[in-house]
Amino acid sequence: MKKTLVSALTTALVVGAASTTFAAANPFSDVPADHWAYDAVAQLAADGVIDGYGDTTFRGDRSITRYEMAQMVARAMAKSDVNEATKAMIDKLAAEFADELNNLGVRVANLERNADMVKWNGKIEYTYESTRMGKDHYTDKANTDKELFRLEPSAEVNDHWHVNARLDATNHMNTDTGYETVTTDSGKGDSDYKVTLKRIYAQGDYKNFTVRLGKMELADNMAGQAGNLVLDSDYSGAEVEFGSKVRAKIFAGRTNGDNDGGLFLGSRNSNYYDGDLYGLLGGANSDAAANIQGVEVQYNGDKLEGGISYYHLGSNAFDGANSFWVNGRYYSQSKFVPYRNGDNDSKDANIWGLNLGYHFDKNSYLHGSYAQNAKADHQKNSWQLTYEYKGAEAANKGSWGAWLGYRKLGYYTSLLATTDDFEPGFKGWHIGANYTVLKNVVLTARYSQGDSIDGNIDYKKLFGRVEFFF
Repeated sequence: MKKTLVSALTTALVVGAASTTFAAANPFSDVPADHWAYDAVAQLAADGVIDGYGDTTFRGDRSITRYEMAQMVARAMAKSDVNEATKAMIDKLAAEFADELNNLGVRVANLERNADMVKWNGKIEYTYESTRMGKDHYTDKANTDKELFRLEPSAEVNDHWHVNARLDATNHMNTDTGYETVTTDSGKGDSDYKVTLKRIYAQGDYKNFTVRLGKMELADNMAGQAGNLVLDSDYSGAEVEFGSKVRAKIFAGRTNGDNDGGLFLGSRNSNYYDGDLYGLLGGANSDAAANIQGVEVQYNGDKLEGGISYYHLGSNAFDGANSFWVNGRYYSQSKFVPYRNGDNDSKDANIWGLNLGYHFDKNSYLHGSYAQNAKADHQKNSWQLTYEYKGAEAANKGSWGAWLGYRKLGYYTSLLATTDDFEPGFKGWHIGANYTVLKNVVLTARYSQGDSIDGNIDYKKLFGRVEFFF
């Protein structure tokens, strides 16, 4: 970026405005008293922001380098008697010339944070889903139309810590109330609120590790374009992550299982469950929130990546769980599907997982993952395999991606899995694509087809989404 010294005064005048009196004399022979910039040049010279070229000249018509401009900014940063407007301008200049200032030995990290302590990101999203399930002459269709407005503020605390939050406001277009209502041939049921504080946590970033405390993302390390195989939710607790190419994470906390997946699991003694883990693991118990602990180790190389994981969930809800709920209603899959045969005292899930991926080049990627619940007697394993080509990037108009894969989601293993294509308890193939139609506007479409794991229910799902990022 080139500027002349005279044009640079447009910015420098703001810095000079911090003083209330002008210098008595101008030290530069080539800036006459009737020059439009005379007062500003004199004041900036008196304040030590500019010092000319050592031969009494200012050379205001000469182009200056970024390094020279950075020198002016550095001197301005040293001024302490500035008003708020001037300080804001200095901070913005410091951010623009950060690299040059660092070369001069001037630290600008604090100034950058002070210039914008809170950063806001978010998106507006519209999602349409149409699910058809049945067998022979029986078909049950469920459609949902949902709008989402999401804000994700992030605020700096100090050199190491910052706080993050996520606020979701939802509007379900197939209802008059805006609440989530899954419309099926058998009825309706409201199960969501319009506005939710989804996450709020503090994060500390240090040289070799990261600490997070609060309500945050609960996601396994087995995801691809198909989604997470076991966990896609939120939890309240703490986690520590450390390492670089080989990354390890340890976490513990409590989750109510809000995964928006419509997965319900109860017992033959249960009536109607409204919620996520309350219905997901409801059994005959109303207290279905789960304590959760997990350990993950992940390697990310240039071509090859892979990892292992272990998750433990403890909840009264596992006690007596033996029915099968999808989209808010009961579906018989070989009548009842007990969690454990004749064991009504089991209150735990121990889930092991592994994943492996390979990048053939910058565009082609093959990824697979497997998980198993060692405590379950039925539907105790899940797996998925996905081939991905390219991928839409929100900032890159015209970028696109496509994928093809197969998923099997064991009902008692994929407890909180991503359900954009299949619900837990089902298996089949899926195909999808995404495209950045305009900068920060991404379209996604996917189609899934299969059946329940025991083959008793046919399954088809159409999914479409448009996202506007800001």
